Amino acid sequence: MDTQNFSAPPCAQPRIPRGVTHINVRHTTRFTVVGNHLTQHRALSLTAIGLAVHIQSLPEGARVDIKSLAARFLEGETRIAASLRELEAHGYLSRRRERLSNGRVVTHTVSYNQPQRNQPQRLAVPVPGPTAPEPDPARGAPRKPERERAAVPPAAGLPPAPAPTTAATPAPHMAPVPGPASAPAPAPAPAPAPMPKRPLPTPGTRDPSRHLTATVLLASLHREDPRLLLSERDVNRLAPAVSAWLERGVAPEAVRATLTSGLPREPLRHPAGVMSHRLTQSLPPRTPTVPVTARPHPLQNCDGCDRAFRAPQPGHCARCRHRSDLPEAA
Repeated sequence: MDTQNFSAPPCAQPRIPRGVTHINVRHTTRFTVVGNHLTQHRALSLTAIGLAVHIQSLPEGARVDIKSLAARFLEGETRIAASLRELEAHGYLSRRRERLSNGRVVTHTVSYNQPQRNQPQRLAVPVPGPTAPEPDPARGAPRKPERERAAVPPAAGLPPAPAPTTAATPAPHMAPVPGPASAPAPAPAPAPAPMPKRPLPTPGTRDPSRHLTATVLLASLHREDPRLLLSERDVNRLAPAVSAWLERGVAPEAVRATLTSGLPREPLRHPAGVMSHRLTQSLPPRTPTVPVTARPHPLQNCDGCDRAFRAPQPGHCARCRHRSDLPEAA
């Protein structure tokens, strides 16, 4: 038994399966029947196939616009829009614009579980160029290029895959409807121009006494409110504006009340800016000058004929003075 026999057959090796192994469980609820013509389509991208299966599993009336799908999946709007155009080009999807009774335009999407041959081609599906044969790790034979694999007839029981097109060729009786992704982006609204800042009012005539009153008024505002302690520079800048108020007949007490009343309770970071805003925005109008008209002389009784006449002082009327040559009343 210690002699080794090399002619004995080796032990049986376990069989290693190649490719995919299916373990199927029969579904009784929440399932969707999808044809192999879609799941094994040779011209559709993997994103388009998955999107078509997702759309076919949705209930009637579900939203399948680009924004809703981009919010549901990790792919962006650009990739989802391209996949929808692929499905339209191969007859699995159709989109058309419809106007409601209230004037609103909506997009109506129709999903087909069987490709519609009469659908307009809305996307130019790129055809890959010739590539070198790639080794197939499962079989050890070189894999055929993509173009040659597309020319292989489909398996029995499967409808032939539609041939890829290089240009959009809509049907003559249907005009291509632009999808939401092809709509031009609205131009951004121009920003409103900022309102020009109004300058501080200035007096029409220079009056040293009025300017002194305005300076004293501004320098003493901190007595009304300690937060209104202005610097010398701010007092000299705001004094002409206060002089313009005084020139228009506003009393100094009224100017002080306008500047100190109704201030917010929180600390004032820029008290001079608050005073400048109030002096500019609350400037009263100029008092219009009314022309003074001369009043007529009062009525006087003539000392000679007792008639009424107008004169600054009592005396004789012009008729009596003419008759008796009396001097005119002073």
